[in-house]
Amino acid sequence: MKMMKTATIILAAGKGTRMRSDLPKVVFEIAGEPMINRVITTARQVDSERIIVVIGYKKEIVQSVIPPDSSIRFAVQDPQNGTGHAIMVCRDQIEDFEGVVFILYGDVPLLTSATLKKMYAIHLAENSACTVLTAVMEDPLQYGRIVRDANGAFEKIVEHKDATEVEREIKEINTGIYCYNSQDLLESVSQLKNNNSQNEYYLTDTLEILAKQGRHISTLILADNVEATGVNSPEQLKELERELIRLEKRDNNE
Repeated sequence: MKMMKTATIILAAGKGTRMRSDLPKVVFEIAGEPMINRVITTARQVDSERIIVVIGYKKEIVQSVIPPDSSIRFAVQDPQNGTGHAIMVCRDQIEDFEGVVFILYGDVPLLTSATLKKMYAIHLAENSACTVLTAVMEDPLQYGRIVRDANGAFEKIVEHKDATEVEREIKEINTGIYCYNSQDLLESVSQLKNNNSQNEYYLTDTLEILAKQGRHISTLILADNVEATGVNSPEQLKELERELIRLEKRDNNE
């Protein structure tokens, strides 16, 4: 299996209105460290030779909490027109990169490098265009559902609001965390359309674009759903801080 270079894009442009603060959400601390810096550390642990942080709301504050590093670059998303648009503003930063690109989130601080390494291994072993991290939830809430064909292969992601009653019964959801071949990412993002109710460019649509081209999409089901939990409120931040302690104890005992 041929190893490939890795890069990481971290989406960190949002405001986070439910945090009840004017600060950008990703600078809030978990266990004494800004969330964004925990995610950057995880990206380093999978040998990302470049890390692109997509910033927007109060971008200077986000930049100020990130220690200077030659591997870290910034891309500005303003206005914020969806996850696909966030990748579009990174084009200049990755169009000369040949390898695997992880897509992470600055407000998902508990994702482990061990999970990303599993994604990477599956991605290479199956010669995939994209590998998506999924999770199985008893109550999938508003998450996008993973639709599979009769053979169990990935078919598409359907957003909750667009899902049929049958599709809403699906328990496997999209975490929004991906691993792409760099050129497949760029080519599929360039084909995105914003003809939806939000007038936004959805990164999820790239998977269906690639699948329809006959490219293989891999999936990895998350072992511990808390790893993909995002922070949306101060209460949730406190809860994830408790979970972080649990995860660290678990890892120390393995």
